Amino acid sequence: MSRIGKLPVKVQEKVNVEIKEKTTLIIKGAKNTQKVTMSGDLIEAEVKDGFIVLKRKGDDAKSKALHGLYRSLVQNAMTGVSTGWSKSLTLNGVGYRANVAGKNLELTLGFSHPIKFPIPDGIEITVDKQTAVLIKGADKALVGQVAAKIRDFRPPEPYLGKGVRYTDEVVRKKAGKSGGK
Repeated sequence: MSRIGKLPVKVQEKVNVEIKEKTTLIIKGAKNTQKVTMSGDLIEAEVKDGFIVLKRKGDDAKSKALHGLYRSLVQNAMTGVSTGWSKSLTLNGVGYRANVAGKNLELTLGFSHPIKFPIPDGIEITVDKQTAVLIKGADKALVGQVAAKIRDFRPPEPYLGKGVRYTDEVVRKKAGKSGGK
């Protein structure tokens, strides 16, 4: 049995879990709602004593592979509606700054024009001191995807370290040219 899949998911306080047809979980929190749809012929879910338990119907390789995956997706949805997910980005460079204007994130990253990034639904972006961008949301995959898209506008370069990077990311710097004869 899958080591991840057999672990039950604890239902947090103030979170409501609804199961439709044993394959679709709707997890409702105070602010957000997440929906996890599973492969109906392989995995099914049930709520027992404040825990969500996933069971696989067969013992074939595909159902074994999906057992742990769906358990992780349910756990991520539970965490997302109760506490939420966040990623933090830092802008490093002269004149690099960010600003939230309405439904857009405006980035000045050394190009000839500012970049306007539309903020997707379900994502909240805050900017602190024009160089720290905090991305929050209930969907872990969407938060990570938005952070990766913003970072891709100007990834950190290896010589000076300028660019957009994750706050906990370590940029290994290369040595520049040596001026000897």
